[in-house]
Amino acid sequence: MFERRLFREEHEMFRASVRKFIEKEIAPYHQQWEKDGIVPRELWLKAGAAGMLCCTIPEEYGGLGLDYLFDVIVFEEMARSGFTAPGFMIHCDLVATYIKSFGSEEQKKYWLPKMVSGEAIGSLGMTEPHAGSDLKNIKTRATRNGDSYIIDGQKVFISNGQLCDVIVLATKTDSSQGAAGITLFLVDTSLPGFVRGKKLDKLGLKGQDTSELFFENLRVPASAMLGTEGQGFALMMTKLAQERLAQAIRSAVVAETAIDWTVEYTHNRKAFGGTIADFQNTQFKLAELKTEAVIGRVFTDACIEKFMRGELSEIDAAMAKMWLSNLHCKVVDECLQLFGGWGYMWEYPIARAYADARIVKIAGGSIEVMKHIIGRSLYRELAGRESVRPISSSRDKGEGDKPKGRAAA
Repeated sequence: MFERRLFREEHEMFRASVRKFIEKEIAPYHQQWEKDGIVPRELWLKAGAAGMLCCTIPEEYGGLGLDYLFDVIVFEEMARSGFTAPGFMIHCDLVATYIKSFGSEEQKKYWLPKMVSGEAIGSLGMTEPHAGSDLKNIKTRATRNGDSYIIDGQKVFISNGQLCDVIVLATKTDSSQGAAGITLFLVDTSLPGFVRGKKLDKLGLKGQDTSELFFENLRVPASAMLGTEGQGFALMMTKLAQERLAQAIRSAVVAETAIDWTVEYTHNRKAFGGTIADFQNTQFKLAELKTEAVIGRVFTDACIEKFMRGELSEIDAAMAKMWLSNLHCKVVDECLQLFGGWGYMWEYPIARAYADARIVKIAGGSIEVMKHIIGRSLYRELAGRESVRPISSSRDKGEGDKPKGRAAA
């Protein structure tokens, strides 16, 4: 069977510790968290103490300064467990990364140690009621007022929204400039004017709190700006590949895990004098899914290696996100079918995986947006080839295309 070669011994030791943490601190309580729609803050502190948060943050900012594979292991083991809460991926892979990459020394020294320890929980504030994938059309305003900015607006579908202490917030500082008018701020949620809206009732990801957030005459110092004014869209674009890679990683693992559950279930489930696994349809279907899962894994791991070398392109990330998201949804749907009626029962992990899967075609850029990015790149490549095409011969001009023989007559 396919062998992964990315991880060394120290990675696998860390993986074992992450699995133990999940078994001890998450598995016994996740069902209740799904009913509550939120995870206790204490869990974040325990994860911080276990070294599971923001593994790549340098030691000077309270982290361990490890390579990206340590973060990958946390994402993979959470996905393999079937548990979707808490929202470690947003906290570690996006919010902390934005601060590490673009924050001032003051911002990094203040927020990153708290995020590593779990004392401060991070959220990404980009999506609005009328601006999802099209971030250029956000309406949340940040208006200069002396040495401060006044923020007014609304965000929606914000993961960790009920718990967050810091938000990387996308605002418009110049509504006439489109993408060039977007500016990012690090917003401390203890400030007056920050209002948490309702906890949203979702189809899946039940244990992970997702919220509406409101900003009502909220004043932040100019020093809370992340990067420079008008630079926000450009900064967001630099991190989209990383976000989409993280989603592909999760989807690859869920696909593999759902297949494993189904192989075990069909091997043991009796029917018509044998087991479900005895049927050719079961074997053929699982053979197809397993092959596609391995292909997805190879591509995902190749993208991880590219990312770690600083070579992962927007196009590669879009292809990974698109293909793995589609595979994720396909696998959980077809595996649930092999569970029969039991697959529709919430007590079975495959049922929860089915509900949790649908968001992957939307979050981090919809499948349609991924297709647009990939398709547009093909025409850019064509234009590039045409610009260096050699001088045409007479045959290129059409003479060689004339009909010949009997057809010419």
